[in-house]
Amino acid sequence: MSGDKTSTVLDDLFGEAQAERETIVSVLVPVAVPTAYTYKVPAGAHVQPGTIVQVPLGSRQVLGCVWDGAPDAAINPKKLKSISRVYDKARPLLPDLRRFVEWVANWTLAAPGMVLRMVLRSEEALEDEPPLAAVRRIEGAAPDRMTPARAKVLDTLSDGMAWTRSGLAGAAGVSASVIDGLLAQGVLEPVLLPGTPPTPKPDPDFAHVDLTPAQAEVAASLRAAFERGNAVSLIDGVTGSGKTEVYFEAIAEALKRGRQALVLLPEIALTEQFLRRFEKRFGTFPAEWHSEITPKKRARTWRGVASGDVRVVIGARSALFLPFEDLGLIIVDEEHDAAFKQDDRVPYSARDMAVVRGHLSRFPVVLASATPSVESRVNAEQGRYARYVLPERASGAELPEIRAIDMRQEGPERGRWLAPELLKAIAQTFAEGSQSLLFLNRRGYAPLTLCRTCGHRFQCPHCSAWLVEHRFQGRLVCHHCGHFEKMPETCPTCSSTQSLVACGPGVERVAEEVQDLFPQARTLILSSDLPGGAERMKREMKLVEDGEADIVIGTQLVAKGHNFPKMKLVGVVDADLGLAHGDPRAAEKTFQLLAQVTGRAGRVTGGGRGFLQTYSPEHPVLKALLDQDRDAFYRMEIEARQAAGLPPFGRMAALILSGPDKAAAEGFARALVRAAPADRSVTVLGPAEAALAMVRGRHRYRLLLIAPRQFDLQGYLRHWLANGPRPTGALRLQVDIDPQHFL
Repeated sequence: MSGDKTSTVLDDLFGEAQAERETIVSVLVPVAVPTAYTYKVPAGAHVQPGTIVQVPLGSRQVLGCVWDGAPDAAINPKKLKSISRVYDKARPLLPDLRRFVEWVANWTLAAPGMVLRMVLRSEEALEDEPPLAAVRRIEGAAPDRMTPARAKVLDTLSDGMAWTRSGLAGAAGVSASVIDGLLAQGVLEPVLLPGTPPTPKPDPDFAHVDLTPAQAEVAASLRAAFERGNAVSLIDGVTGSGKTEVYFEAIAEALKRGRQALVLLPEIALTEQFLRRFEKRFGTFPAEWHSEITPKKRARTWRGVASGDVRVVIGARSALFLPFEDLGLIIVDEEHDAAFKQDDRVPYSARDMAVVRGHLSRFPVVLASATPSVESRVNAEQGRYARYVLPERASGAELPEIRAIDMRQEGPERGRWLAPELLKAIAQTFAEGSQSLLFLNRRGYAPLTLCRTCGHRFQCPHCSAWLVEHRFQGRLVCHHCGHFEKMPETCPTCSSTQSLVACGPGVERVAEEVQDLFPQARTLILSSDLPGGAERMKREMKLVEDGEADIVIGTQLVAKGHNFPKMKLVGVVDADLGLAHGDPRAAEKTFQLLAQVTGRAGRVTGGGRGFLQTYSPEHPVLKALLDQDRDAFYRMEIEARQAAGLPPFGRMAALILSGPDKAAAEGFARALVRAAPADRSVTVLGPAEAALAMVRGRHRYRLLLIAPRQFDLQGYLRHWLANGPRPTGALRLQVDIDPQHFL
């Protein structure tokens, strides 16, 4: 045998022996595939289920997690790629979190990797925070020539502390070149500071609040729930009843037991007031988790949660997927809020998945609301949840008096939007030095602009929606895809001048009317689409809280959990707005929204009033609000849901089919319906054009499935989708289990 052949044979034998010694593992990667991939573990590396790794996927490198279950041993090891990197400093994802990822994927019919993607939010979080470059003064050193700027720098450093270069320049009021000059002369020296530590640990005994007897009773029950493991408690308290102070006691109990706690809030705008209340009770701020925090802060929080150094997190729905070391409590505040439902990629309800996470890890979950969801109310009535009622405000103040203004008989004059009775109440409230809130759930100046000469209507070129005029910005804006265009001076169809008419009111138009009628009043608009983002919103919320605004005009974000001590009057400009949709949950959503917003009135001192401008004061939802009879509404809504077999007495799923070509999207939707398995338990409605038939240039069709509560809807859908036509090309199919929105 020649030398070359001998070498080849030996290499093959050695390669086979090496392959036998190599370890292969399953790695779940954040892509839309149904299973984990198989990879080789490089020599010398040690991994276990939960280890976070980097692996090659096609032409790119992606994060992944070594997953449970045996890898595919049938694959030739020679064809396997190796793990590129093991993140040794990142703690492995715990078994409970991995089970939760699989549960969410199974429930939502999403790929497990897409759920894992919500856990592995940042590669930066997987490494220790790098040290911070700083400078400090060398003791005894002095510059060759003292200047006023240098003197300012040295005076700032007189306490011996180290500063970052930019921070020192800003504090001393000098340019960075002054710092550089002192470094060059050896007066300052560079040093490295350790990464910023997580927030200090909250002290459960820092301060105690005097609870009312009713609050103290509920707090004791929440503390006792820790002994029952995965108990779910519903705090059903009227607006101003002190639900936050009550569940703070549950957080204190979790901290005393050495556990971590998570508080989910539906809106970033709520955080500022919540953070101040939390600091007052626990002596420090909790960590934050939402889209507005910086990437560095997100990475710091992610690491601190995984290590256990961060004890309490307040966050939006995505905080549910943080890798807590020892999570022992979840609070879902304003649990009824639709913002807890994610509609894209992995459609899930954070409220429902919070209950699941508590169940899997056997810790208590607390839901809180002044207007609980029908699902939570029924779960409480059927014994699945413990319900604790707080029927009175903690301050002792009475609930606001609510009355309707029948716009058919008492409406405003032509061209106005506020009825005379409401204007009279605003004037009286202003004269008393109290605040008024005008609520209209429409952003911008007007929802539609048309030409009165030719009838042209301004529509989004990418969506089946009218462009909303934002007069303050001089723009027409689509609230679905973000398209905007400058407000024209002439009609683009007929070129008429001065013929463009704003139809209907938005908050800007109501504010214009208020400023015209009450020029001496301090008027403020609270709307999420105004410039400045979350920081501006927090500042303006604080202005309202401190009484620095007399009349506030706001959208739905003002209805969520805020405490405005001087707010005495709430006027709902269009109480019928939410009832006009073909949404199975329209009555519930309208009741919740109007009850929440009118609940802002008189929370501290009482004497609050609420006015509902409506064309149908006899509507059952409005009648329940006017009679202050929450139980009557829930009885009516629960009976209607039960009769129709709708959640929580039945199950629903939506299939949303979309594509850039309308005929192709409709054809695929009809082909999919024809392939639906025959089953008398399931009603399949559609396909029908979605209420928003086109969004971002994609034509949309919807199917709605309704089935009994005990029916295996996920199993039915898996069988249907596995055996039916598959979307090809630009067509997309999204499954939404338990849909909350029907646009």
